[in-house]
Amino acid sequence: MAAVEDQELDLGNSDVCTKYREAGRIANLAMQGIKTMIKDGAPVYEICSFGDTVVGQACAGIYQKKVKGEAVEKGVAFPTCVSVNEVVCHNCPLSSDPPQQLKDGDLVKVDMGVHVDGFIVVVSETVKCGAALTAEAPQEKGPEANLFAAAHLMSEVATKLVRATKTNTEVTEAWEAIAAAYGVNMVEGTLGHQMKRFVIDGNKVIIGKRDKQMQVDPVDFEPNEVYSVDICLSTGDGKPRPSEIRTTVFKRAVDKTYRLKMKASRYLFNEVNSKYPTLPFSLRAFDDEKAARMGVVECQKHDLVVPYPVLHEKDGSLVVHVKFTLLILPSGTVRVSGEPLNPLLYPSDVEVPDDTKAILAQSSKNKKKKNKKKKDGALGADGGATEAGDEAPAAAE
Repeated sequence: MAAVEDQELDLGNSDVCTKYREAGRIANLAMQGIKTMIKDGAPVYEICSFGDTVVGQACAGIYQKKVKGEAVEKGVAFPTCVSVNEVVCHNCPLSSDPPQQLKDGDLVKVDMGVHVDGFIVVVSETVKCGAALTAEAPQEKGPEANLFAAAHLMSEVATKLVRATKTNTEVTEAWEAIAAAYGVNMVEGTLGHQMKRFVIDGNKVIIGKRDKQMQVDPVDFEPNEVYSVDICLSTGDGKPRPSEIRTTVFKRAVDKTYRLKMKASRYLFNEVNSKYPTLPFSLRAFDDEKAARMGVVECQKHDLVVPYPVLHEKDGSLVVHVKFTLLILPSGTVRVSGEPLNPLLYPSDVEVPDDTKAILAQSSKNKKKKNKKKKDGALGADGGATEAGDEAPAAAE
């Protein structure tokens, strides 16, 4: 029965495809709005709040009818985070935290997620504050341009290799070759995950950088799967450290229980179980922020929640983060979130590796088998009648 239910909730179901596409549309809409706010002096807290507000308002306008008497769940799947310069990820300040403001020249990484009925789309983009790049006036050649150029190539390679019959190892090897060619480091611990309904971090993963501490099992990509592709590159050593910035993003550890002592802890835990039972959340989302800050301490101490700590690279490092969602449809792999980087804006003197060129030359679409009709008396090469080919199923797009 479980296998049947899984099949009904994968991309073979056209309604599921539509929900993923709607989640992607809303994520892209929020990201476009956020990018207009990335200006000198812009408060990071306001940008994060704006992103979550746009997601909430856009989701409220779709799937308003109840299904079997219950409202369709939809909204934030990962709270909006804005991480600047050497800060790698998960910076999601509270109103009570010391003010953070952007300034011209900052490398600003925006990370967020949206779900519609539990079907999740994630996205991250990196924007240089104050830069108005064009093909005629691109980024100056050098380490920063190389980061963006490498991230673009890795993104394009992923859309070619994350497909049925390919493996996560093939993606990692291709990324490693690009990183080596461009003289950049992939940030350790960066993982893309298979995503399922209400599951943002499934067991099948794509790792960017292999090392002794971080090993993943080889897996085959299969039809109708959904993956987050997570690319994080640095001019530093690629070894992120916990930051002194407060951790505000957490996820419920569904397999843990404990009888909490503090009133603030019980308040937070009850709210989490009611509103965020499976997906990550920010303490910013709670009405009583002070109680949430107090309560999360006991919850974390007893492993009821899993923290997403703010991580940073070596001071002065440049960090570029790109994340998007791929659907492995019968017709081929489709990207539903994130605006692809424009390589004309980030010129580089680095020669693209030949193996990378070969991957990029591959089609992202699957070839349809032609349906050959039998002809009376027609014989195959072995003297038998030829068989009709099976036509590939149409994509649920």
